[in-house]
Amino acid sequence: MTNRKKRLKKGIDSLTEQITLHEQKLRKAEEENNFELAGYYKKELFSKRKDKEEKERLLEKGG
Repeated sequence: MTNRKKRLKKGIDSLTEQITLHEQKLRKAEEENNFELAGYYKKELFSKRKDKEEKERLLEKGG
C-alpha cells in the first residue's frame, strides 16, 4: 500500500503544479481578452481540481 500512497501524493503534487500554471495562463488570456482560450483554461482548471479532490479523497480513505 505504501507505493499507492506515494503515487497518489505525487499525482496530487503534479496536479497542484498544473493548476497553478493554468491559473497563470488563464489570467494572461483574460488580460489579452482572448475569451476562447480563457474558457478552455477554465474548463481545464475545473477538471484538474476535480481530479485532485478525487486523489485526495482516495489518499484519505486509506490509499
